[in-house]
Amino acid sequence: MNSEIAKILSEIGEYLAMQRVQFKPRAYEKAAQAIAGLEEDVRGIYRRDGLKGLMKIPGVGESIARKIEEFVKTGRIRAYTKLKKDAPVDLAALTAVAGLGPQKIQRLYAALGIKNLKDLEGAARQGKIAPLPGFGSKTEENILRDLAFAKTSGQRFVTGFILPQIQSVLDKLTKLPQAEKLTVAGSYRRRRETVGDIDILLVSAEPQAVMDHFVKLPEVRQVIAHGPTKSSVKLRSGPNVDLRIVPAKSYGAALLYFTGSKAHNVVLRQLAIKKGYKLNEYGLFRLSSSGKEQSVAGETEEEIYRTLGLPFIPPEIRENVGEIELARENRLPDLLPYGSLKGDLQVQTNWSDGKESIEAMVRAATARGLQYIAVTDHTQRLAMAHGLNEKRLRRQASEIDRVNRKLAGHARVLKGTECDILKDGSLDLPDRALAELDVVGASIHSYFNLSRREQTSRLVRAMRNPHVDVIFHPTNRILNRRPAVELDMDEVIRAARATGTVLEIDAYPDRSDLADESIRRCVENGVKLAVDSDAHASAHFSFLEHGVAQARRGFAGKRDVVNAWPLAQMKKKLKA
Repeated sequence: MNSEIAKILSEIGEYLAMQRVQFKPRAYEKAAQAIAGLEEDVRGIYRRDGLKGLMKIPGVGESIARKIEEFVKTGRIRAYTKLKKDAPVDLAALTAVAGLGPQKIQRLYAALGIKNLKDLEGAARQGKIAPLPGFGSKTEENILRDLAFAKTSGQRFVTGFILPQIQSVLDKLTKLPQAEKLTVAGSYRRRRETVGDIDILLVSAEPQAVMDHFVKLPEVRQVIAHGPTKSSVKLRSGPNVDLRIVPAKSYGAALLYFTGSKAHNVVLRQLAIKKGYKLNEYGLFRLSSSGKEQSVAGETEEEIYRTLGLPFIPPEIRENVGEIELARENRLPDLLPYGSLKGDLQVQTNWSDGKESIEAMVRAATARGLQYIAVTDHTQRLAMAHGLNEKRLRRQASEIDRVNRKLAGHARVLKGTECDILKDGSLDLPDRALAELDVVGASIHSYFNLSRREQTSRLVRAMRNPHVDVIFHPTNRILNRRPAVELDMDEVIRAARATGTVLEIDAYPDRSDLADESIRRCVENGVKLAVDSDAHASAHFSFLEHGVAQARRGFAGKRDVVNAWPLAQMKKKLKA
């Protein structure tokens, strides 16, 4: 339910922005972010503590709390329904087009009746958008360029955002006495940034009882199929889930098959054939000269890999990117373990666009087992995020000193910034201010449509600043909403290596930036990485595990990730 409510609140904010309502759109967006990051379902919060419990969620005031209450009780929000009726546009699709914010969408709807991507493309191809005030030929060109991305966005779900509901389904199935063992397979198990359908495999001697329970779960919106060994449902959060009952003797083979990737499985099957075996979802079979099949493995993935002469290959790297060759040579990478991060180098607080105080974030980080965090609020150019100028940054430094004294023994707070990179690659704060900080992060928040050469030059210039330690979310993508900026990643990686700049793996689920391919190239070239939560609320520290998964997909180990190191060792890596 959290993802549903977060989506609705975010869209309410965008509808209000279309109407040029002041302040409220940002409030709805902040509440949506907080709810998306909650580990507990809002229904549980409401049932336990009522309206007051909802109002304890960061960013949720009484008005928004009452809308959440209405949704919990009725499954709808009347104010949202009215907003959609007044402006019947496909906000999710249109806002996925770079440069189209709510107000521009409103102008397009008012002037040309544009409601969806089809309308937008037709108007752009006919040259109707360029003459509109505030648009122009360049905007029209960018719209046509970005439509291809927008058409495909939204067809898959951001893994980190649907994880709580998938986990809720798993928890309920695990508690069934008839369920012997179960696992989620597919791209979800490989920890891809986005997923399509969800496949769950389960062993049970009483499959009908399991299936009857599964289709009646509260997370289910629609039952697509209900059979004795396979059922399919659509969850309230959006994705379809298939539950398959498999025999214990074939569980490992089925898990290997349905986990994928397809390319990984093809190479495994080819290897099996070369060794005189047949591999499928039912097991690994030896083929006799007479053609008779004899099962030799299938109960576990480990025994299948072992029989094929391979060590177990972690699901995150089963993408046919060289992992099987490395396994055959016994050179699989030592992947970053889950739970191994000691710090977080990108944390926002209520000094800019975060929801909670420095002290609250420190306490939450300590509870997560972190030893240090860097407070990295935005800088002055991001006025909407209440970014800090030089004077406020010094005031914040004094507050960090106070918190460190008060919370001795808790996670250590480092003085930092998320400094905006300007169009020419210079920074939003002077060097004298940056020199006073423990950690300087720099990031792009504007001019997304610069050419590949210009954007690369811009980022490289920022890395050459002697105070910039980390580049946050380097490609600046937002999954399903905004494509990555155009960068020559080879040049970026060379510059990072030459300057000693750390590149970030932003763990916020719809960023997951860097992508796994770029992470592998960093590892190959000795460029160090940081896995950060980009937390804007204390609940967001849970996103760090998504970042670890992304690092693992890129073959990164502890040696590659600076905030998997103790504080003293990590600080030695920074430019200061």
